[in-house]
Amino acid sequence: MSVAVASRSFSRNAILRQELLDRYPGSRFNDAGPVVLSGDVLVEFLRGHDKAITGLDVLDDAVFRASPELRLVSKYGVGLDMIDLDAARRHGVSVRWTPGVNRQSVAELTICFMIALCRSVVPLAHTISEGGWRHPGGRQLSSATVGIIGCGHVGQQVARLCRAFGARVIAHDIRAYDDFYREHDVAPVTRDALLQHADIVTIHVPLDAATRGLIDARALGLMKPTAFLVNTARGGIVDEQALKESLIAQRLAGAACDVFAVEPPIDRELLLLPNFVGTPHIGGGTTEAVLAMGRAAIEGLSNP
Repeated sequence: MSVAVASRSFSRNAILRQELLDRYPGSRFNDAGPVVLSGDVLVEFLRGHDKAITGLDVLDDAVFRASPELRLVSKYGVGLDMIDLDAARRHGVSVRWTPGVNRQSVAELTICFMIALCRSVVPLAHTISEGGWRHPGGRQLSSATVGIIGCGHVGQQVARLCRAFGARVIAHDIRAYDDFYREHDVAPVTRDALLQHADIVTIHVPLDAATRGLIDARALGLMKPTAFLVNTARGGIVDEQALKESLIAQRLAGAACDVFAVEPPIDRELLLLPNFVGTPHIGGGTTEAVLAMGRAAIEGLSNP
């Protein structure tokens, strides 16, 4: 039995390829097609396989309908927003995933963004490379109030790291994590209160109907003009046009995003702002996280 591996990141990892081939000889890898597969291209790639490993590939009703042999999809990574779960159920396709498998990798990038924003690392690097030399000051993460929207696997790890720096941490989630909050001295608050009081707001919720556009013009308007916004969760949660306008008008001190509504992003005006830092969806891309996500996906092919 072979497996169709649509994920380019999994496909190009020699260790994961061999570990999968040891279990499923003859598996097919996405070595030459588009980085993200969808539509007829994905249907053709899946043809003849009853199991698949997918990453950011788009599996909708049309793909499931055109792939009657497909019986199981094992997710490489943690987000499920690219898979129509209702359609999968209707077509009898089991979807397997392992939550939180890349939490450390994403959490560390989040902390990296926080420090980079607090100390203006990116614009100052540009300044010195152009022959400039200035000292704008900055602030310490240790003295900041960090607001975490979404305190699941990644959000909790971000909270732990922030508390290790000595930062005050407040959090908002639709679920109650009272034991965690007590153990790590995290204060649960309403979303509006978090936006109003946090020096740094960091987002760690999935992208779904309830969170799409969650950080819109109104939400940004509640934040302090000295505050920073960090998004390492999913593009589409932040209204990028509203964010750009807030940064240009200096109603927000700065922002950093690893994810965008359209990837690669197309708004050059946003990307070139001096108070914006963007990276190409690298949150879960460390060597350790790639292996952890890949091995979880392999296990998902056989677990009951």
